[in-house]
Amino acid sequence: MSHLILLFLLFLAPAFADGGSQKSTQNLCSNDVSHKRQKRDWIWNQMHIKEEIDTPLPHHVGKITSSIRNNNAKYIIEGEFANTIFKVEETSGDVYAFERLDREKKAEYELTALIIDRTNNRSLERPSKFIIKVYDINDNAPVFVQKVFNGSVPEMSPVGTSVTKVTAVDADDPTVSGHATVTYEVTTGGEYFTIDDSG
Repeated sequence: MSHLILLFLLFLAPAFADGGSQKSTQNLCSNDVSHKRQKRDWIWNQMHIKEEIDTPLPHHVGKITSSIRNNNAKYIIEGEFANTIFKVEETSGDVYAFERLDREKKAEYELTALIIDRTNNRSLERPSKFIIKVYDINDNAPVFVQKVFNGSVPEMSPVGTSVTKVTAVDADDPTVSGHATVTYEVTTGGEYFTIDDSG
């Protein structure tokens, strides 16, 4: 009889072990879910600013905001021209530009947003990168790629014979309609020559 009880217990042991592992797996899963519920996210407006804004500095660029709630929270920015051209108001997260920007010099800036506890400087959230894009205004005139274009044409050539090709470029943003469009005009000698939009 004692042998039968021993065999019965040996058969039941793996089942108890599996039940325990399933229970611990369930606990791990529930812990994962609760951890995900506590996850916080960075939230902010799209960062953009027009170039050459003709109003008093500083210019408001946007706002970095974390969903974390902590009375000691302090916003910080790091990266390209952080705390020189760009500064953040540490309690509100408002980002300002302290210089007029020129898109033709630099079209975008990459920065990092941080939020720390001001009492101990410990990070309250993982840092997050963001881009400040500079929007183009049509503030550049086209310029020729060289000072002189030489051309020639045989005498008695028929009307419409090609004489030369000229090229001008515009530094404004070509993705903004009309900002980098170049058109050509003959200002002297128009009675003999015409020019089309391709130069």
